[in-house]
Amino acid sequence: MDGFVHQGQITKVVFGSGTRLRIGQEVAALGCGRAVVLSTPGQAAQAAAVQETLGGMAAGAFAEAAMHTPLHVTRRALRFVAAQQSDCLVSVGGGSAIGLGKAVSLRTGLPHIALPTTYAGSEMSPILGETDGERKTTRRLPEVRLRTVVYDVDLTVTLPPAMAAASGLNALAHAVEALYSQDGDPLAFLMAGEALTALTTHLPGVVERPDDIGARSGALYGAWLSGACLGTVGMALHHKICHVLGGMFALPHAETHAVVLPHVVAFNAPSAPRAMARIGTALSAADPATGLYEFTGRLGVPRSLRELGMPESGIAAAADRVLENAYWNPRPVDRRAATGILTRAWRGAAPTE
Repeated sequence: MDGFVHQGQITKVVFGSGTRLRIGQEVAALGCGRAVVLSTPGQAAQAAAVQETLGGMAAGAFAEAAMHTPLHVTRRALRFVAAQQSDCLVSVGGGSAIGLGKAVSLRTGLPHIALPTTYAGSEMSPILGETDGERKTTRRLPEVRLRTVVYDVDLTVTLPPAMAAASGLNALAHAVEALYSQDGDPLAFLMAGEALTALTTHLPGVVERPDDIGARSGALYGAWLSGACLGTVGMALHHKICHVLGGMFALPHAETHAVVLPHVVAFNAPSAPRAMARIGTALSAADPATGLYEFTGRLGVPRSLRELGMPESGIAAAADRVLENAYWNPRPVDRRAATGILTRAWRGAAPTE
């Protein structure tokens, strides 16, 4: 066997049903007693419910988290957290709330606990993406690792099927890139494969039977594994493209992942045969890129960047930005390749190498 380096996790994980009720216990376990709850405006009610569960430990709620973690929102959150004299952060929601928690934790040193309500996986990674204007910068920082993640499948039941599908495909993208990561290792490969199997098995059930707790639980399990993979290995071309598009055009994060993934897989297929075989096994597909494209269609998510609001005129500039500070990728990427991937993704065409 070839040599490898495995980066272990330090985040405590609590998984189950009803686990949100022990959030106060987890705050106390960190030696804390004044928690600010972070959420998006749309999840203010859930943030209020978490405050109620925390009781006297709740130091207020900041419900202004936004997609792609804009710096101006982080600055407002920092002022709020300081005013409440809080000693920890509890984010409830998906990648937007958790991203804000990471940004505040980085700047304050406060411990961060998350109650995820989507399949984004950000809670398990040391990756912080922040947006300033039209430019999104992504960094891998051990300091932003969460101390505790409380997965409560009951919190995902109200996630609408369309959002659940897109969020699950976002998680799927983490697992796919872990299969061919430059710094991958045997354990990451096994976790990524298990994540793919869990997500491809259970996401259709979440969409077709939204009240199926078994499907919701299986999808959340897959999302946890995908996030853990993202936390231990590096990202490649797919994530670079999605970060560029999110920063330049403010496209919805999860849906962008869903659209782009089949096209990047088609491009990388010749240079990552072992990864492609594992993706094909999970999807029961001879061609993994086509299998992913058909799977996104089955889940009913958008399949073109045009549907998400990206202008066709932006393709050239986005291709240039993809090549700036490029991420490692198993297959070298030039401007022609980047433009081709973006053009097919914009059109929603079937993926091709």
